[in-house]
Amino acid sequence: MASTSRRIESDGEDEPQEEELERFDDFTLASSWERFISDIEAVCRQWMANGPKNLLKKGAVHLSPSKNLYKVKSELKYAMKSYCMEYHFETDSDGRIADWDCSLHDLQLCFGVKDFLVIAPQSASGVILDAPESSKLLSSVAIALSNCSSMWPAFVPVHDPSRKSYIGIQSMGTIFTRRFEADHISSQVPVKLMHLEGLFELFVSKFAYSTMDFSAHFFQVHFTMKLTYKTISHDDDDATRGADAEFVESGGSPKGDTHTRTQWDDDCPWSEWYSAEDPVRGIELVTIWTDKMVESSSEMAELENASPHEAQKWMLSPNISSTVSDGPRTNNVGFASQLSLLVDALDMSFEAQFMEDFVSVEKPGMDNLKSSMVVPPPSVVDRLLKELFQDGVKLSGFRKSEHKNSRFIKGAPLESLFAQFCLSSLWFGNCNIRAIASFWIEFVREVRWCWEESQPLPRMPGSGSIDLSTCLINQKLQMLAICIEKKQQLNEEYHDCIGTEDDHSVSMENDQVVDVSWKTPDPGEHSDKKCNSPSTPTNVTNSVNGGPTYDTKPDDFTPSSDSKSSNYMRRGSAGVVGPMMLLKSHQSLHAPFTQEAPLMTEDMHEERLQAVDAFSDSSSFSAQLEKEILYSDMSAFKAANPEAVFEDFIRWHSPGDWEIDDPLKSEPSSGFASVDSKNDWPPRGRLSQRMSEHGNLWRKIWNDAPALPTSEQKPLLDPNREGEKILHYLETIRPHQLLEQMVCTSFMAAADTLNQTSFGGLKQMQTKIDQLYLTAASMLKPLQANLLSAGSEAIEDLRRLSVIFGHVEKLLTIAASLHRKFLQAPSMSEAIFTSYQEFYSKRMGTGSVEENGDMEFSMKLQVRNHERPIVSSMFTPPTVNQSWRKVLSMGNLLNGHEPIVREIIFSKRDRVSGNHYASHTPRGYNKEIETYRMYICGTSNDLRVALSVASCD
Repeated sequence: MASTSRRIESDGEDEPQEEELERFDDFTLASSWERFISDIEAVCRQWMANGPKNLLKKGAVHLSPSKNLYKVKSELKYAMKSYCMEYHFETDSDGRIADWDCSLHDLQLCFGVKDFLVIAPQSASGVILDAPESSKLLSSVAIALSNCSSMWPAFVPVHDPSRKSYIGIQSMGTIFTRRFEADHISSQVPVKLMHLEGLFELFVSKFAYSTMDFSAHFFQVHFTMKLTYKTISHDDDDATRGADAEFVESGGSPKGDTHTRTQWDDDCPWSEWYSAEDPVRGIELVTIWTDKMVESSSEMAELENASPHEAQKWMLSPNISSTVSDGPRTNNVGFASQLSLLVDALDMSFEAQFMEDFVSVEKPGMDNLKSSMVVPPPSVVDRLLKELFQDGVKLSGFRKSEHKNSRFIKGAPLESLFAQFCLSSLWFGNCNIRAIASFWIEFVREVRWCWEESQPLPRMPGSGSIDLSTCLINQKLQMLAICIEKKQQLNEEYHDCIGTEDDHSVSMENDQVVDVSWKTPDPGEHSDKKCNSPSTPTNVTNSVNGGPTYDTKPDDFTPSSDSKSSNYMRRGSAGVVGPMMLLKSHQSLHAPFTQEAPLMTEDMHEERLQAVDAFSDSSSFSAQLEKEILYSDMSAFKAANPEAVFEDFIRWHSPGDWEIDDPLKSEPSSGFASVDSKNDWPPRGRLSQRMSEHGNLWRKIWNDAPALPTSEQKPLLDPNREGEKILHYLETIRPHQLLEQMVCTSFMAAADTLNQTSFGGLKQMQTKIDQLYLTAASMLKPLQANLLSAGSEAIEDLRRLSVIFGHVEKLLTIAASLHRKFLQAPSMSEAIFTSYQEFYSKRMGTGSVEENGDMEFSMKLQVRNHERPIVSSMFTPPTVNQSWRKVLSMGNLLNGHEPIVREIIFSKRDRVSGNHYASHTPRGYNKEIETYRMYICGTSNDLRVALSVASCD
């Protein structure tokens, strides 16, 4: 048993030894690296099998700014690390890409490739910092692509991300392999490499012997160059001007430079209200020297001194501010942003009955408004009112410069008092309801002061008819201006009458002659005898001695020629009416001076129509409403024709109501019912049935009307009564009624202001403005019809209108800026604006702003030869300070401006024939390939070099 146990123990000790001896490596199983290569190969085969069309269907991502470059990606794992492999491909089938295509990917531009792979670790930096790891990763991809028989170039990012460094490889079949390498120097660029001669020698050193004197040998090198120039932006200009100011303060001389700088939009119509940022911050000019054969470094030195005008191609790109294309996400100050605030104020205006409630301290429920809405100090109000009520502001024509579609909006003319008040309110206290209320109260007080002091109302015409196409407040202000004018005339007549009465008293006392006595009328009362008629100032003439007379002209105050009527005196005659004769006396019919019809605003017309509708016999009531006018006209007619009868008045005033038996007696050319002559008297005819009816209102008025010329009549328009009614309306207007008219007028006035902008013959911009007026008229209809209520959907429509207005406003600023910069080349400004308008229109009024938020506008416009001097003039020579601050080291100056970026492509091409791989080369194979290619991109402060070399490996 003991031996057995020892044997068992010995067997237990020998078992691990046997396992160590029997273990071996099975190389038939794939290692982790081989499995990694296999995974890469599987992904590449799948992409190759799908092709570009299927990859697009499976969700390939588009890469901007290229139009046809897409990418797909796949995640891979190896040695506990994750990698991302991306395949970049183009949809077109062209084999070669253009050198200076602005839509090229960075790797396409650096190495001249089309479709390519990029494999990088999924880390924060996205690059490989370890050299062995990058070499192993690149080898893995190269093996996988070789197994797939693919000729895709593959790249691996290395080093620090800021260096934009890559290494890469590409299999070109069984003969050649191309290797890629790119690196970047961000500081301390050697002086030699800042010049074309040194860059040329750098490229030659890659294939020539290092001991060779490059300047003494000739090489067949293909060369192409791209230089980018940029105008000085306003920010840079401000910085240099600040430096100039410091230089002057320290005792230096400004060298003739002035420090006062004007804004770009000082002559634009909106500059009175705000200053807009110049949307076109500058231009970039790209000059391209096409493919050229260079043999020596001396040629490069000569080329560095060449003028940019010698370049074969010029491409211009506008630098448009990103804040313009960001759409409604930005908070730029302009009409649109303030109009949106005004709409918010309209929404809140339903919370109170009177405007005073919003500024009242004792009004309950307004505490939240007082804390959140600030009212500017009284000094600001006084300044604005002083500008609004500036003395001497007269308007000759209200609507001369308005847009043709402006009439569709019921607002106020741009230069009118109410329109200017509305535009001022947009910028007063950030356009909150409390600020508007306080401003309106002070505005009405100023209007009342003008009324009480009989001072002309500025920015409003004091004569003419009421424009019923405008808003009601503007109509009221226009009528108030007319009432002030008439009230002022009454005051002047009152003082003239007092002075004249004194003169007459003195004259009568001296001459002891008794004249016709008369009582001086009170200017506040409308007596039957007055010195003048405020409505017809042309009726009155003065006598030789300067005293007032009642129509003392021969035509106005003449005795009748008939002996029977010698006691009748003719007054207020405007002249004889052709050959017309009176019916009852052999006298010519005289037309009288008549008063103008009383002015009425829109609400007065509506009250009149409502009164007419309330009666069944509308015609008779209409005549009743016109009784005052008929009464005045009949009185003036009786005074001008003392022997006239009712039928004579009808023949003159309403020829259609005088019927003539003999049609040959009619006069179609004069418009009167009959033509009389002294040989054919009395005139024939009769009254119409309407005028012959018993109890006719016109005849009753005729019987009651006295014979008074207009100078002695009571005015049809009582300026005192109407003026007080207007002021009562302005002082008691409901807040929502005021805000409704303010919104309509503000949109209209803002649009009219922008419409005055000079932007050349851009038809697209004019179409946008036309559409804006029509859209605004449609969305403002509920306000014009007084159909708005609290919480109405029309409020949201107005907010959308503000957004649309903002889009048009931004496009207009771009159009104006382009017009000023390309004043001598309108075709260029039109091409740029058309391109930008197409880009921006995709974002107007859509909800896809976030989706396309990263999109930036970019375009390249080719400059024709005759346009080059115009573009060159935009690069104004730099000032002394600007030139001193810059290190001019790159050559190729344009009006003293050196290029901000210089890009060069050197290449060397060789033919493949008679090489040591002849056994693998088909007979007669003589193909030229690009054996060496170097892309160089640099400024005066940095340098980037990308090299590709094809070799027979």
